[in-house]
Amino acid sequence: MIGLKGTLNVIDNSGALLVECVNVLKQKVNNGWGSVGDEIVCVVKRARPVAGQTAASAAKVRQGDVRRAVIVRTRKAVRRPDGRFVRFDDNAAVLLNNKREMLGTRIGGVVSADLRMKGWGKIVSLAPKVV
Repeated sequence: MIGLKGTLNVIDNSGALLVECVNVLKQKVNNGWGSVGDEIVCVVKRARPVAGQTAASAAKVRQGDVRRAVIVRTRKAVRRPDGRFVRFDDNAAVLLNNKREMLGTRIGGVVSADLRMKGWGKIVSLAPKVV
């Protein structure tokens, strides 16, 4: 359950470390709360410092950038169809570009298996572990 001003760790190699949610984008009525697999609009609160002006660093995100992201882990327990509840230690997201493609090329952490059902198979395939 991620809402306004909720903070999430970024687990891809886009250069951002911490983001803050400013809007939850969903089609159904959600009362402003996002869960695993939902797209959000966020502000980069902390980013890795960029060393030099090379072509590779031009695509990196900077502190203060407004980006879209997809939620991949939440501390709020999510119920699976078989009755189990899955809860993670932190809230995490993966940054996206305007075409709903991943901004980074790698994922450095565990993601939820619910992403596959919600159409984010690319994220699941790049993740080192899926729970």
